[in-house]
Amino acid sequence: MKMKREDVRNIAIIAHVDHGKTTLVDGLLKQSGVFRDNQEVQERVMDSNDIERERGITILSKNTAVYYKDTKINIIDTPGHADFGGEVERILKMVNGVVLLVDAFEGVMPQTKFVLMKALALNLPVIVCLNKIDRPEARPAEVVDEVLELFMDLDASDEQLDCPFLYASAREGYAMKDLNDEKKDMTPLFETIVNYIPAPEGDPDANTQVLISTIDYNEYVGRIGVGKIDNGCLKVNQEAVVVNHHEPDKKERVRISKLYEFDGLNKVEVTEAKIGAIVAISGIADIHIGDTICAPENPEAIPFQKISEPTISMNFIVNDSPLAGQEGKYVTSRHIRDRLFRELNTDVSLRVEETESPDCYKVSGRGELHLSVLIENMRREGYEFAVSKAEVLYKTDENGKRLEPMEIAYVDVPDDFTGAVIQKLSQRKGELQNMGPISGGYTRIQFRIPSRGLIGYRGEFLTDTKGNGIINTIFDGYDAYRGDIEYRPTGSLIAFETGESVTYGLFAAQDRGTLFIGPGEKVYAGMVIGQSSRAEDIEINVCKKKHLTNTRSSSADEALTLVPPKILSLEQAIDFIDTDELLEVTPENLRIRKRILDPTLRKRAGFKKN
Repeated sequence: MKMKREDVRNIAIIAHVDHGKTTLVDGLLKQSGVFRDNQEVQERVMDSNDIERERGITILSKNTAVYYKDTKINIIDTPGHADFGGEVERILKMVNGVVLLVDAFEGVMPQTKFVLMKALALNLPVIVCLNKIDRPEARPAEVVDEVLELFMDLDASDEQLDCPFLYASAREGYAMKDLNDEKKDMTPLFETIVNYIPAPEGDPDANTQVLISTIDYNEYVGRIGVGKIDNGCLKVNQEAVVVNHHEPDKKERVRISKLYEFDGLNKVEVTEAKIGAIVAISGIADIHIGDTICAPENPEAIPFQKISEPTISMNFIVNDSPLAGQEGKYVTSRHIRDRLFRELNTDVSLRVEETESPDCYKVSGRGELHLSVLIENMRREGYEFAVSKAEVLYKTDENGKRLEPMEIAYVDVPDDFTGAVIQKLSQRKGELQNMGPISGGYTRIQFRIPSRGLIGYRGEFLTDTKGNGIINTIFDGYDAYRGDIEYRPTGSLIAFETGESVTYGLFAAQDRGTLFIGPGEKVYAGMVIGQSSRAEDIEINVCKKKHLTNTRSSSADEALTLVPPKILSLEQAIDFIDTDELLEVTPENLRIRKRILDPTLRKRAGFKKN
């Protein structure tokens, strides 16, 4: 017989990028007494890894739990970026309701629509929370209308439309049911969660069923499955069977060796957990997302949607440049292979395939950001390798026609720059679908564009809009191939010989384009040292020194002034490289190089291609 477990609520916080999900979780943690009064707490305490903290983004969803009066509220903080959308879809299977966070100034954004659509499809009750209400330019009344329009666009039922609206400032730590209420604390939000989100229900006397929705990984205990107990209860040392909805043949007998529940930021070991509890289970070696842990008597898998396919791929190659092995700790193909396959333990949207060459692995993901975060993590861990230009993954339909992934791009840009943006996106095979003014002198433009048209565009976009534009994209299925796109109108400046760059050589080179290096840097023949101002590649000797004679003095060199080089970030370098180039990634440096270093062989390959 089904019963409700009234002392527990399970919620996910969903929103567009930067609308304040992680900051809101901070506020709830602080006000529920998780921290001591005198405890120092860093901001966005849930973003635990370095890259999340530096970029201010959430990459992996995180579990936490707070207590309000006698109710335990399990909260899951989810990522907002489209590249990590796979995380959000799975999390929603674990909860009984969501808090949809919307920025009171920005209003409804593309990811808001994406995450709300997923929540409504699962019939989850929604609490709408307008965050950043303390911003001077906040426009709560208009944003409420935008949210209601979005509900109607997504065919929400009357019950779903009748959801509670709250106004909050996560940073200041208060929430209100009405704009005229007193700004006190988060109590109104706690009250609404307890009263509006249904308690989890299940049959405590039935056979155990736990659906694994996320995977955590720990060096000491290996894979840790996190999921919600739908029926029955789970005990330490219990015999169980692992089955999977999408793999009917899978039946693996296991024993539950350790069981944890969440409390604040910690995992607490328990001996038994009941229905509705969100638990972490360790000791099952090859547990995967979508697996159901059941009692052996009646193993029945819980249905689970398939994880979205990757749309973009890069080759990770063993570094073979003349400077290989000088800066990295892990450089061999075995090191790179082990690290990439280890990433699959926690990242389900990633795919790693071996290629014909033992030194090259094809890595596919959901977008450039997804793959660049992996590259950045690896170089920080001491890996050295090279990566190729990102390429999209094509499909063919039943008639043999080539299909490519498409995206909807939403661009918010100051009115003065709309012309430049429309022109660039049209050149990249984008179709303008919609355009209209939004507040603050901005225009919102909507394009449907092939995914490969966006590769390498973000850097240009920031330049074209002087850093004031915002671009958001969302995957929009596969469509017919749109024809060739020219990624880069200009060629590269290529080092002619191996050595160290010298001011004299660089001074002669800087008139030919934009330099990426300064004096005193190691270079080798075939390394890209800058962007040419022309369409073709130019070879330059930057190691060339001035010949000294009786009439020339060495001090005359001091008069040479160099333009500061343009130092590329990882994303800019990935965007910049062309199809015949590689990016050499080491813990200390990023170097762009030609795939074929020898100039004669390179020319031959160029003739063959043309």
